[in-house]
Amino acid sequence: MRKMTAIFAAAALVATLGACGKTAETPAPETAPETTVETEAPAAPETTSEEPAEAPADTTEASADAVMTYADFIAAPVDSKVTVETYIQDKQGWWENEGVGMATFYTQDNDGGYFLYNMPCSKDDYDVMGGGTKIRVTGYKSEWSGEIEITDIESYEIIYDDMFVANAEDLTDVIDDEDALAAKMNKYVAFNGLKVADRDGNAFTYGWDGSKSQGDDIYFNLEDADGHVFTFVVESYLRGADTDTYKAVEALKVGDTVDIEGFLYWYEGPQVHVTDVTVK
Repeated sequence: MRKMTAIFAAAALVATLGACGKTAETPAPETAPETTVETEAPAAPETTSEEPAEAPADTTEASADAVMTYADFIAAPVDSKVTVETYIQDKQGWWENEGVGMATFYTQDNDGGYFLYNMPCSKDDYDVMGGGTKIRVTGYKSEWSGEIEITDIESYEIIYDDMFVANAEDLTDVIDDEDALAAKMNKYVAFNGLKVADRDGNAFTYGWDGSKSQGDDIYFNLEDADGHVFTFVVESYLRGADTDTYKAVEALKVGDTVDIEGFLYWYEGPQVHVTDVTVK
């Protein structure tokens, strides 16, 4: 079941985002994922007729099997089959659904980010796929409340020819420019010099409305130099209660100045899954 993810939205959107949550949208496959195996094309059939032989029908799906660039991926229709090569940057916890292991991955290449939702994978592969690991993934381009992601993943392959770890891209100057942020969707980003604002009389709440408890997602409000207030969240599947990030938010006080890093998720607007909090 997909739960409410990290919120980063202008104060004008806070009232509309409060009660939303994402439920599981992809049934787990019955078998573990298969890696793609390349095969040689079959030879043209022989003919003894004097009539010219007809070429065999081309049944390949070049658009689905060919590795796409990020621009190709963005241009592809929603619900179309896609194949990309990308690099693991971080991951949510591994779990089993009806005996099939799966996890959600934050990935990126030099051009853009890809959010891989509930990718079936073995625990051994999950453990191997650390930050920077290159993978080839075939699945379907999906959109959920504005978030562009890859779901219903059919196959993946770990590739060992190189690695890539992205640096956080500073988007502080465009924090209130939704179009500029949309172009950076799912990338690893940073926002610096924001002040902790009051949230229901506290510096943070457990859960969107404060109805949850320690161990659940933590929401907190930050204010930029122009007085705009945005909401951030520590996604507990990504940074749990035992992590420095979670504990750092629990220690925040209204008025603290902080730098934030995380992944630019989207839910009815820009949102960040926070991975690091530094008090200035």
